[in-house]
Formats: sequence, C-alpha cells, structure tokens
Amino acid sequence: MKIEKVGIVGLGTVGTGTLKILINEREKIHQKTGVWIDVKKACDLNIEREFDFDVDRSIFTNNYNELIEDDEISIIVELIGGYTIAKDIIIKALKAGKNVVTANKALIAKYSKELFAIANSNGTKIYYEASVGGGIPIITPLQESLAGNNILSIKGIINGTANYILTEMTEKNIEFEKVLKKAQELGYAEADPTFDIEGIDTAHKITILASLAYGGYVDFEKVGVKGITSITGEDIKFANDLGYNIKLLATAKKYEDEEIEVRVQPTLISQKEILSNVNDVYNAIEVIGDYVGKTMFYGKGAGMEPTGSAVVADVIKLATEDLANNIPKGNYYYNINKELSLRALEKSISKYYIRLNVKDEIGTLAFVTNKFKDNNISIESMIQTCKSFDDNKFVSLIFITHDVLEADLKKSLDEIYISENVNVEKSILLKIDE
Repeated sequence: MKIEKVGIVGLGTVGTGTLKILINEREKIHQKTGVWIDVKKACDLNIEREFDFDVDRSIFTNNYNELIEDDEISIIVELIGGYTIAKDIIIKALKAGKNVVTANKALIAKYSKELFAIANSNGTKIYYEASVGGGIPIITPLQESLAGNNILSIKGIINGTANYILTEMTEKNIEFEKVLKKAQELGYAEADPTFDIEGIDTAHKITILASLAYGGYVDFEKVGVKGITSITGEDIKFANDLGYNIKLLATAKKYEDEEIEVRVQPTLISQKEILSNVNDVYNAIEVIGDYVGKTMFYGKGAGMEPTGSAVVADVIKLATEDLANNIPKGNYYYNINKELSLRALEKSISKYYIRLNVKDEIGTLAFVTNKFKDNNISIESMIQTCKSFDDNKFVSLIFITHDVLEADLKKSLDEIYISENVNVEKSILLKIDE
C-alpha cells in the first residue's frame, strides 16, 4: 500500500474543509485509489481552534518550516492566500523537492511564470484546481479533456460575492451599498471587499483560464478590469425591461490574428442565455471549443467544502500519478516562455448600454445624439427618465447601440463628457453580450 504524507499550511475556511475531507474520507479515497493519504502536519497561527470533526491535535504546529523540513512529507498544501508569505512557502517547498497544491488564484495569476519555472527546474509540480471556480472542475478539463480543441472563447461568472450582490439588486430592488453590507453580515463579502466588487478576484481567475486555453501566459497587469460599484437599481431595471440581466462577466476570446481579448466588466446578458440565470453565490463557466461546441461548468464557486473538494482532488492526483506512471515532464502547466498578445479592448465590436446623467434642458439630447452621429455610433433604442433626480434637475438618458467599435464609442463619450450638462461620475458604459 502506498502512503502519501501531506502537510497543510493554513486552516482557515478552505484549509479546514480540506483537512476535514482528507480525514473523514481517507478510507474511501484509499478504496478508490489504492493510496492512503495521511495528513502528517497542519500549520496555522491559531492551533487552539476547535473543529466539528475528530482530529489528532498532535499534528498541529505554528511553524510552517516544520512541514517543509520533514522528509516524509511529499505534498505541501498552501491555503493561506495572498502574495507574500504564501509565495515564500511555495518556493521553499518546491526547492525542497516537494509538490505543491494551492487555491491561491492571486499568486498563480501574478507569479505563475516564476513559480512554474522553479517547479520545472526542481522536478516538482504545482497543482491549482481550486484556484478558479471553487468546487467546479475547470482547470483539469482545460488541461486534459478539452486539449484536442481550439478554445474559441471562455465566459464566466466566477466571483460569488459580486454575483450575490447583483442577484439581490435584481430580485429585491435593493441598492448596491445596502446589499454589500448584507453580504458582509452573511460572510459572503470580506470586511475589505475591494478584490470582489472591483473585479480583481475575477481578473485573477480569467487570467489563469486564458493562459491555460491559449498556449502561453497572460500578463495579469494588462487585463482590462471594471467592477460593479457603479451599477444602480436604475440600470438593473432598464436592463430587465430590455430582456437582459447584469452580471460581472469574465471573458477570453481568440481572434483569427491570434490576438487574445481578456477582460472583466459588468455586462448585460440576454435572459435567454444560461449565464444570465446563474444567481446568488453560484459560479458558471462557459467554454466553446471548435470540436466540442459549447460546454458549461456550474456549481458552488467558494466555501469550505466545495473548495476543499477541489484541493483534495489535486492531492489525490499527485498521490496517484506515480502509480499510473503518469509523470508529466517539462512545462506542463502552460507555456511560461510565451507571453500571449492581448488585443486592445478598443478594437472590440459589440452592442453597448449607455446611461448618461444629464441636465434636463433644451438642446442636451441633440448635443448627445450629434456626438454619437459624428463618431459613427448607431443607436438602436433610447429611453429618457421622466423625473429629475436632484435639485439640479438631472435625468438619465439610456441608450442601446447597434454593433459599434468600442474606440469610436469612447471617443464620442469623451466629447460628451466635456459638457457641463453631463455628470460623468453618474454615467456608465456597459457591454452587451447576447
């Protein structure tokens, strides 16, 4: 019987879920795989915490070096998150000849080139299934199941906090700030929710998926990112009336010239599409391949047990690879020597939703529509709100465009925003994905 010794660093939500599964299900895992996985040590700053499952407390330590220096431990599971200490732990583990499993999407998105190079040079591996989509299997399908396809596009709702907020705004007609506070009270949002509501967490994840799909690596710093903080109940209502729902959508698309478009932004999605109806804290990822067509991966995108399940899947994968003589060699993550060429977002052609907050004065509408006309922006429909929203008598003008070049649209808006009759801070531009 093969015995695999594992060390876990970080016993927060995901770390606790991982420990629980590896302890409670080790006999079933052994029956299915032939490997006995033994958690030899678990590291956390608080080793006095209580658990709702039986665990031998002698495995706990607050010194992660004990795990790295233990010759019996072959797999280090890093679950503390962040860029600094987590990175140091992973590098030390790889250089010590240990394989690594992590759920750290921020670290993989920003430092994959460095980390994968260290792994390759030391004959070790990093697996990171849990970094995207929580309990949804998506990394392995892209690496293996869909490897025979050219991936035409990826679209994903991959942040549960942002999706919960937009769902509550849609279904209960509650404004953003109130929903955010509720999400924090329920534990869906952090005390500092910046990464979730500004789209940064989503950008980390689509960076990883795009890199896997397109045979190179995406520079995270070049990904276009826009969050949901400017979305109002008015936008939600008008989108609904027009047959759309607003979602924080991550997209990656390959063009014929080999350029890749990667972006994160609130997007109007037709209510006829499956992604439009993914609600609450659930995630969904749509992958279109040239042979397989459209596939959909759906499930819980976060949480103790779903994400812990994904971590355990990687541990099992590493533990059983030697048995199957399936030992990848070389750059088996994605090509860290090739930076993918990202397409300028201004080249995108799409329909758009525009909300302009303008003074309710004669000539304002004519001024706006003339600027659109001068820049080849064709308008499909327009709505003007019937009442002023403040003492300055500002109203909203809602426009839906035909397919237009984003560069032309932004040029027209720059010219419109110069006017003192337009409140730029209360205006918004959203892409429409049908």
